[in-house]
Amino acid sequence: MRRRVDFLRVLAWLLTGVLCVASPVLARQDNAAPPAPSAAAQLGGVTLLGPPPPEPPAVMARDASGQVTVRTMRVPSPLVIDGILDEAPYRDVLPWTDFVQQEPAEGKPATDRTEVWVFFDDKNLYVSAKMYEEFPDRRVTSDMRRDSFNMYNNDHFAVVVDTFYDHRNGFGVSTNAQGGMFDYVATNEQPNNNWNGIWWTRTADFDGGWSTEIVIPFRSLRFRDDSKVWGINMRRMVRWRNELTFLNPVPRAWGRRGLTKISSAATMVGLEVPSQKINLDIKPYALGSLLTNNRASPPISNDTNGNWGIDAKWGITQTLIADLTVNTDFAQVEDDEAQVNLTRFSLFFPERRDFFLEGQDIFAFGGTGGGGGGGGGGGGGGGGGGGGGFGPNNTPILFYSRRIGLDSGTIVPITAGGRLLGRAGPYNVGALNMQTDDVPAVGKVATNFSVFRMTRDVLSRSRIGVIGSARNPSALGSQASYTFGTDAQFQLFDNVNIQSYYARTDTPGSTGDQSSYRTRYDWNADRWGVQAEYLNVGDGFNPEVGFLRRKAFKRSFAQLRFSPRPKQPSRVRRHYYEASLDYITGMTHQLETREAQLSYRVETNGGDFASVEVTNSYEGLIAPFAVNAGVRVPVGNYTFTQTRASYFFGPQRPINGGLNVVYGGFFGGTLSEVSWRGRVELGSRYLVEPNISWNRVTTQWGNFTTNLVASRFTWTMTNRRFFSVLAQYQSATNSVTTNARFRWEYIPGSELFVVYSDGRNTLNQGFPQLDNRSFIIKVTRLLRW
Repeated sequence: MRRRVDFLRVLAWLLTGVLCVASPVLARQDNAAPPAPSAAAQLGGVTLLGPPPPEPPAVMARDASGQVTVRTMRVPSPLVIDGILDEAPYRDVLPWTDFVQQEPAEGKPATDRTEVWVFFDDKNLYVSAKMYEEFPDRRVTSDMRRDSFNMYNNDHFAVVVDTFYDHRNGFGVSTNAQGGMFDYVATNEQPNNNWNGIWWTRTADFDGGWSTEIVIPFRSLRFRDDSKVWGINMRRMVRWRNELTFLNPVPRAWGRRGLTKISSAATMVGLEVPSQKINLDIKPYALGSLLTNNRASPPISNDTNGNWGIDAKWGITQTLIADLTVNTDFAQVEDDEAQVNLTRFSLFFPERRDFFLEGQDIFAFGGTGGGGGGGGGGGGGGGGGGGGGFGPNNTPILFYSRRIGLDSGTIVPITAGGRLLGRAGPYNVGALNMQTDDVPAVGKVATNFSVFRMTRDVLSRSRIGVIGSARNPSALGSQASYTFGTDAQFQLFDNVNIQSYYARTDTPGSTGDQSSYRTRYDWNADRWGVQAEYLNVGDGFNPEVGFLRRKAFKRSFAQLRFSPRPKQPSRVRRHYYEASLDYITGMTHQLETREAQLSYRVETNGGDFASVEVTNSYEGLIAPFAVNAGVRVPVGNYTFTQTRASYFFGPQRPINGGLNVVYGGFFGGTLSEVSWRGRVELGSRYLVEPNISWNRVTTQWGNFTTNLVASRFTWTMTNRRFFSVLAQYQSATNSVTTNARFRWEYIPGSELFVVYSDGRNTLNQGFPQLDNRSFIIKVTRLLRW
């Protein structure tokens, strides 16, 4: 068996080497070769990627390859930020225009005209746009919440600026016709939606379209003091056409992540950035609460409490930011969404706390944030309850911020902490130190958490780095535990991404192999795609400030994708054919998991997706596991096949989302699953997001049904004020939870929160019995110097 596994591993490495050589050739065949770029122009010692800057009064130059250089200018006269665009600068200055399609007809002119103006003064960058529409009544605008992930599914306008002109990092904002606001950062051309910058926008309708004015304070961005050249790109989505257009062309292989391809941004000249000031933000908070806990000993009833704390952010330079937090509080954070787990491994819950979300892109290690390229083009099938639970990401996460302040569902107070984020030349640095208090009632001791991360940009779009973390004391004893690692990510050509890492842990009392390493190859072109990966996690590897879903295994994975587009116009935009093999052994090379999967997916021009996949699985259990209360799957070898059919209703529909049906074998029995995760839009301000999952399992060791019923209701009053309720029922835990939140950003950066939460159990007949309840009012105030 071992010789067979070693042979397969050698074969996989040889295949990867062949693909590294062959894929660029195939990629050139897959995508028509672009025209030769213009000769490089120079400006102030900076080499410009696009054509030479336009001569006034021209504001835009485009070369034969489609590359664009644009000119901005100091705003000639004051602007009234109302979205109407009727001031003199919009009449006297020519707009940037002639957007180019990414989808559906790559490289073709946009169907609807877009006009853009970019100005600046000593404080702000102004981005204004007019979106003309052939059929304004078909516009899709269904969400105006701040930071709504549904922004992409609306008609919208988005802009990204490469403030260092390094062709790999940027800050992005987007808005729709209702003034919805969404922001993100791109790090090494990978998106991170957790940037929450201070900016604002106003929108308005005009006869034949809609317009927007966006104001971005310079102090919300990071840039060099002598910046004169930035990269910039814009995207427009016309949802009912399912048409994406850009100012500077972006390969359609990058799909919906095209705006993060900073190397495809236009060049913007004429900018004059302000000089460095104090750049200090202080944000105190005050909080009052009312708490009931019937599970406590003795029970607590309507206990009142008050608290305060402070967060501070200091821009030491334009590129180096220090954060300090004292008596940190996250009472306003929404509850985690419930999940169905029918596997023997831990569930992963994403971070939701703002303090830890900022800078996540810098601390990401080993490619856990995803690969480069695009290949998918859109998201299909989306979302069930996860009944089958096969094929998740088993890559260890070396820094998982939910280890700080949360422990097995218990909130552990954070007394103080600090963070440093920044860059110097090609180096990016992140450092974090947090101190938690003790909680004697549940046996939690005061603990210090430290993380250090440094990366260096190499080549044109690649990066190498190191990470180190410490937890003192360790969760396993009185001594500290440590984690160290080094990683590399190489973005080669347009669609080739190679990732690799090596990491070790030092945990008191741990024995065995405390190392983990991984190599992943990803060629993600538009028509073809290939992935190959080898991952090793030692039996003693234990990143105590990280997340480890599965321990002690060796994984080999390969996937092939063929995704042609019909040559003749039809209702189908794209077909996807995929085959994959996942092969996981234990440390002694004994087979533990094997999954062979075939899938087919089709994308319609309207944005709908339909898919079917068949998975043949082998599971070798070396220990029994409880799949549900009273049902334990014993040690043994199990082979079974499951079929999943999914249909994703496109976001242009008032009722949309993913419907999934699963049927097949399950550890010697059968699994039946029906799930739907969707959106029901009740006009432009009201939204219902149901999540329903029904799972029926029958085995010779017992039968059971587990259900998840959840829904979020959101009433958006303005783009800075909303009310939402998340209600969830989970049969596996006999629990019903409710989390209601009112959020009002009464001035940019300052907020009022009113939060009500309760947890109930369904163990008795009748109305669910109350376990705990809280009512919280929290107010913050941003002070800036």
